[in-house]
Amino acid sequence: MTAALDLLKAIRTGRLQEVRTLLDAGTPVEIHDGRGDPGLPLGVACFMGHVEIVRELVARGAKVNFPDNALPTSPLSMAIRGRRTEVVKALVEMGANVPDGMKTGLTDQEMMIARWRGRHYEASAGKHDQPGDETPLFEEIEMVRCYGTDTSVLDADLIRAAREMDKK
Repeated sequence: MTAALDLLKAIRTGRLQEVRTLLDAGTPVEIHDGRGDPGLPLGVACFMGHVEIVRELVARGAKVNFPDNALPTSPLSMAIRGRRTEVVKALVEMGANVPDGMKTGLTDQEMMIARWRGRHYEASAGKHDQPGDETPLFEEIEMVRCYGTDTSVLDADLIRAAREMDKK
């Protein structure tokens, strides 16, 4: 089997470490489909719903946007056809342009938060980057018991921040 086929097989089966190994070995991240359009690995990962593989491919140079993201082979369209809303959120966070009127499967609130996260990460990425560090640092909070915890205040703060960012 060729390296490209091995990569596609690893993507289809959701084996992130194997995907990384193949990409480290020089397998191109942009493989053409049968019609000659680039982006087959990312499209497969989006359709299959492997969010971490999607993020890895984009970090390695896969293109999130097509000239027209309404095309059926665009990463966004592939995620929508596969009904992979978590992948749609990730693509929006990574800068995917959503064509007007496209039904993504996300609520308006989810779309707004995904866009906010994308803008926030993009704005802060340059401040904390170190060589080889592509992901922002987050504090983990482990709650053993959270019965009765009201998270609506946190949601409201995030929504307010997203709306303020949209106004700017």
